[in-house]
Amino acid sequence: MPTIESILLAAACIRTFDGARPLTNASGFFFQSQERLFLVTSRHVLLDAPSRHFPDRIEIELHTDPDNLAESTGFSIPLYRDRRSVWRQGTDSAGDIDVAVIEIERAALPPTAVYRAFTPAHLSRGKDLVEAGASLLIVGFPLGFHDTLHHMPVVRHAVLASSFGLRFKGQGYFLTDARTHRGTSGAPVVMRLADPSPVLRELPWRLLGIHSARLDVVGRDLALDEALGLNCAWYADILLKLTEG
Repeated sequence: MPTIESILLAAACIRTFDGARPLTNASGFFFQSQERLFLVTSRHVLLDAPSRHFPDRIEIELHTDPDNLAESTGFSIPLYRDRRSVWRQGTDSAGDIDVAVIEIERAALPPTAVYRAFTPAHLSRGKDLVEAGASLLIVGFPLGFHDTLHHMPVVRHAVLASSFGLRFKGQGYFLTDARTHRGTSGAPVVMRLADPSPVLRELPWRLLGIHSARLDVVGRDLALDEALGLNCAWYADILLKLTEG
């Protein structure tokens, strides 16, 4: 396989549809729990009543040739079965969490599909030192922009902008300082591992969160004050709950 950073193969470009009508672009990533494979994204990518966003299916792009990354195919995933949603979405004691997962049937994937998946071993542990100001990456498809020849995401640099481990305002997310755009929703927020264990060497990144949305201040003077440039990222450990059972 050509030399390519494994983190780029863990992200997925998501397009939402209402029937054959395209709606929006978004980001996501693969997560494996035991032998089960899931697609992770923001819940509002799949359903958002305030903006009247009601897709009935999504499509992701998959590489199909390990020797030629320009080869890809679309893989369609229905969002409803017997009028019931097929995704699982997160909640905790503070309310809804803007994270959702959909299980992918491995047997339905192209036999030569090329991807990388995070696992529970990639999630942050109590002994990890993740300090405010730490350098992070957000891997996704802002405004749908990506390498359309090789079907690769782009990477934005981010900084941890709040204390990791303290739920910001009591909610299940932390803050990042990064330039983001629509279409980045659902992207993984990761930190490079300097000395990964053998099980993590193929994908040597700590999965800290799932990017959700840009934040702003109510009443900001649009003429005088720039946007905050801050974003919320939901803690990735919610994936343990969403992928169990």
